[in-house]
Amino acid sequence: MVADVTVSGALQQAAQTQDQSVTLAEDFNQFLTLLTTQLQNQDPLDPMDSTEFTNQLVQFSQVEQSINTNSKLDDLVSLQLGSISGVALGYVGMDVNYISREFNFNGETASKVNYVLPRDAVESNINIFNEAGELVFSDTVPREAGPNEYVWNGQTNGGSIAEPGTYGIQIAAVDNDGNPIENSTVVSGNVRGIESQDGVIFLLVGERAVPLGQVVNASLPQEIEPVTAPEGEEEPV
Repeated sequence: MVADVTVSGALQQAAQTQDQSVTLAEDFNQFLTLLTTQLQNQDPLDPMDSTEFTNQLVQFSQVEQSINTNSKLDDLVSLQLGSISGVALGYVGMDVNYISREFNFNGETASKVNYVLPRDAVESNINIFNEAGELVFSDTVPREAGPNEYVWNGQTNGGSIAEPGTYGIQIAAVDNDGNPIENSTVVSGNVRGIESQDGVIFLLVGERAVPLGQVVNASLPQEIEPVTAPEGEEEPV
């Protein structure tokens, strides 16, 4: 498996290549000094074997070429990282759908959740938890096999509007035998910026950092159902 290219890794590799270049230059200078001394003090009746002399020069040339190759690869890695950052910047201001069991609720607009069931369920519920792991909302959801959609308007089980923040999702579905049905969820949000963490590019969606590789698609911002507090309740400030 090929390791992920990261900024920190690229910088470390570039530093190693630079160190190798400096070391090679020092070694080559020492080699030339020793070679010159050897030539000056060789026995005229038994001079140095020209084949051995040539082989030593060829070995140094091969090492130098290897280091030059590493230097070129470092340049390619830097270009790749720059390209990834450029792609990520194109998502800023866009609405994205991404694979996750967590999403950001801004307290103002409803949150759309997409999920896929591999087979029909006899019972299917959505459970939403706050950052403390407390259940704040639950409801029945479509249980047909294939892609399904649910829009959470931000209301809790108690009827109030949930506070802005990060929430976790669980689609609890069971089949005829009472066995849980594995499923995946896709949530959405608006990208407000990008960030690099340990060399990996993330999209900033609300307070969440979403890996670029988890993004399914992106689109221009669309009107989303606003959150409305139930009668007698105040919307969160």
